[in-house]
Amino acid sequence: MHSKHSDLSPKGCRALGIDFGTKRIGMAVSDSTNTLAAPLKTLIRREGKRPPYACMLETVTDYDVCQLVVGLPLSLDGKENKWCAEVRLMGDKLGRKIGADVAYVDERMTSVQAERAVYASGLPRSKRREKGRIDAAAAQLILQAWLDNPGIAR
Repeated sequence: MHSKHSDLSPKGCRALGIDFGTKRIGMAVSDSTNTLAAPLKTLIRREGKRPPYACMLETVTDYDVCQLVVGLPLSLDGKENKWCAEVRLMGDKLGRKIGADVAYVDERMTSVQAERAVYASGLPRSKRREKGRIDAAAAQLILQAWLDNPGIAR
């Protein structure tokens, strides 16, 4: 199977999906062929503090990431808002730090879809209620949408 993203790198580097939130940052990573996304982890973000860039950079190194795919929290009417501007600043800063392209993808309703998927997963109730699991699943949905159709980037 040939990936639409096989040109990301001759080394087969991966794409990292990010769902920036005010309290948590969900992360997902593509497989080495950039065909499938998998939830990876969730980082805690302290209110009023900068995002944990050091932890994100460690993930980038660990998974040989060369492409960032960041969820853009558009309003329900499809317009950008104040939070979108902040997300773009964080994504652009991380992209500059690692020398990677950043694609922004409409993330409307991904948290709802992720929550439904986690609840339907058959995990024990205590595991399903972990908010971080939902954030990582939302990042997976964002990344998979881009892997399936890179033209959706904004």
